[in-house]
Amino acid sequence: MRRSPLLVVTLALCSLVTRVAAADTAAPRWNILFLFADDWGRYASCYKGLDGRPTLNDVIKTPSVDRVAREGTLFRNAFVNAPSCTPCRSSLMSGRYFFNTGRGAILRGAIWDESIPSFPLLLRDAGYHIGKSYKVWSPGTPADAPFGRQQYAYEKAGRAPNNWSEESYARMERGLSVAAAREEILDQVRKNFDQFLADRKPGKPWLYFFGTTTTHRKYIKGSGKTLWGIEPESLKGKLPAFLPDVPEVREDVADYLGESQAVDAELGVLLERLEKSGDAANTLIVVSGDHGMPGVPSGKCNLYDHGVAVALLIKVPGVKGGRIVDDFVRLPDLAPTFMEVGGAKIPEGLYGRSLVSLLKSGRSGQVDADRTWVITGRERHVDVAREGNLPYPMRAYRTKDFVYIRNFAPDRMPMGDVKGALAPEAVTSHTLTEDTRVGFADMDGSPTKEWLVAHRDDAKYKWYYEHAFGKRPPEELYDVRKDPDQVKNVADDAAYAKTKSELAAALMQRLTDAKDPRVTGDGKTFDSPPFTDVARDGPEAGAVPKKKGGKKKAE
Repeated sequence: MRRSPLLVVTLALCSLVTRVAAADTAAPRWNILFLFADDWGRYASCYKGLDGRPTLNDVIKTPSVDRVAREGTLFRNAFVNAPSCTPCRSSLMSGRYFFNTGRGAILRGAIWDESIPSFPLLLRDAGYHIGKSYKVWSPGTPADAPFGRQQYAYEKAGRAPNNWSEESYARMERGLSVAAAREEILDQVRKNFDQFLADRKPGKPWLYFFGTTTTHRKYIKGSGKTLWGIEPESLKGKLPAFLPDVPEVREDVADYLGESQAVDAELGVLLERLEKSGDAANTLIVVSGDHGMPGVPSGKCNLYDHGVAVALLIKVPGVKGGRIVDDFVRLPDLAPTFMEVGGAKIPEGLYGRSLVSLLKSGRSGQVDADRTWVITGRERHVDVAREGNLPYPMRAYRTKDFVYIRNFAPDRMPMGDVKGALAPEAVTSHTLTEDTRVGFADMDGSPTKEWLVAHRDDAKYKWYYEHAFGKRPPEELYDVRKDPDQVKNVADDAAYAKTKSELAAALMQRLTDAKDPRVTGDGKTFDSPPFTDVARDGPEAGAVPKKKGGKKKAE
């Protein structure tokens, strides 16, 4: 019997609808609460002891993060794809390598490609109620584009949680106590989330993205101790090898850890409101950050672990907690994870791989035998950091035992040109603390940066300065079993020649397969317009701020 064309089309459509319905039914469709903190690295008290040596995690106290770890899964080896805000978030939102996101691969001057699918909008289209507070994707144009720009923003209660120390001190100057100032700021977190929950329709799953930026510089000097009780001297003997263990640096790190504890306090409010909403039993909770510590050597804008390793805690409804997973996971894995959870179609060709099966396994240790490596990289951060607005191109291959780094332009300065950084007044007027762009602009302004420059000619500390700002060789190799802080480059050591060759070949093959513009074609894509255009939204290089403190710049 010959079927009519109309009948054939009808049957095909029915088959398609059936398949889609089946896929939606199979998806758990959990609610998703996602806290993603700016510049927050792998710092939480639940990581204490996991590295087998004294670290900053021995001092920080994060009871809310620890609760998510206790009731869920702690990932020991979680890495961003790029240690710079916008490219990291381009990769996070899409699941792609950062270098496959067009102008989303750079920081200043970034423009979002609307043709790239992003997990928030895919979940919206799959029937989710979505909302966000604070930073999702920026700096760039349009801000927060992968989340629908500002149409899903819940921020009317206020933005004080983004600048904890500044906002706390302002309230204390009005006569509030530390505790009262804290509660007033946390009330904004509470009210923004409550408004989001109030707007959801019964039975409809939701995604809430909480993008606090309080861990981004600047911080009020001494705020770690004043607001959070972190004694700088408690950090003595616990700093990584690339940080001078001196009072000024310990205080600076204590202030950063204080902002990290502020993130934890904000998470605590979200968890409290989630419990009271009645949705906790059906909510996937994810907690992480976009790269390592800012304003210090080896951190933000670097491919060492201090720059690319981050905390990652995930609580899954109905799955046992208290797990520690050793698999190497990438933040871009979260995009397909969220898509699978929500029943959205996962695009092809992603760098990220869904974590759903791993999360549901209930297992600890190495769960997926294939998750043994990650790739990290960077191109341009601050637009005017170097002459010609050029990037510092790097790629790295990280395995259990080694970090291999390829520096594609070793003639350039990794943290940017010197500019005015060495002028005496840059130290005496604290410009190096207040103004990132005065020199070495790919390292945020900070007391640590200022101290390093001030002590550059001191024989005892010259190495720290050179490590932070000096030129780097074409290849770097670190044996993390012997050198966990990655300060001894063994790339030229004959004993490691075979390892270096194997890691270099693996990195270049995967980059070539991924069509990384840095290793395909003429390799000059990121060294040419529009990637080298000056950002229209950025301040002028070397401009001295009119006053100290104030709102932080999103760089």
